[in-house]
Amino acid sequence: MISNNIKTVFILGLLTGLLLWVGNLLGGVSGLMIAFVFAVVMNFGSYWFSDKIVLAMYQAKPITENQNPKIYKMVREIVHLANMPMPKIYLIPSANPNAFATGRNPKNAAIAFTTGILELLNDAELKGVTAHELSHVKNRDTLVTTIAATIAGVITMVASMARWAAIFGGFGRDNDNNSSMVEFIVLAILTPIIATLLQLALSRSREYLADETGAKMIHNSHGLASALEKLKTGSKAHPMKLGSEATSALFINNPFTSNNLFKLLSTHPPLDERIKRLKRMNV
Repeated sequence: MISNNIKTVFILGLLTGLLLWVGNLLGGVSGLMIAFVFAVVMNFGSYWFSDKIVLAMYQAKPITENQNPKIYKMVREIVHLANMPMPKIYLIPSANPNAFATGRNPKNAAIAFTTGILELLNDAELKGVTAHELSHVKNRDTLVTTIAATIAGVITMVASMARWAAIFGGFGRDNDNNSSMVEFIVLAILTPIIATLLQLALSRSREYLADETGAKMIHNSHGLASALEKLKTGSKAHPMKLGSEATSALFINNPFTSNNLFKLLSTHPPLDERIKRLKRMNV
């Protein structure tokens, strides 16, 4: 867990350093501050309202305790072990076996299960998945990813401004042509790519951390490992038909049929590696 937290701090540090470098390169350009304020406002809104938006996107409906007493009992056991408030519980009408947690903090959390995952997994496996998702809430991953998205968003917007400035001849007119061209390539093309790769690396790191935290929370790593084995084939057999691939990082496993050729472009670590790490924990 310590190494994953260190990795998170390191990645956020790199993103911040990249932003400062961009600001230094542009030198006091007022557009940088405008972009920063705009990105912060957008991500602030996302932080406060994204849970409602994503639940509506996946047609999630709240489950009452009378409708599913077993799932309420299981979630209560886990939040008791984790010393967390009880989250709201939702059901997503999809055969894709998956789950996600959302909410800006533990007091305003929600956990959503698809009908597919409730049918596919046994009690121990479902408990492992639930502990993983509640770990995202406990570890404040919503806040961490929002900070990363804010920084990456600013960098991307500044890069876009640089591209438009180049089109209209406003980038580096007073600089040496060769150095100006190098700066343009780095700022407008390479910098947003690097920011995106760092943001995705952060997402993968938080998945590993949630696996580890969840397993320790319930003193069992085998349930989640077994669940991930089933999800590996279940998601391919029943790809998600709701929502958008832009939200795939929310889920315990990518619910869409996107086969990424490059691990660097994935929001989730390889399932086989996650399973291997969980089995090595032996808790």
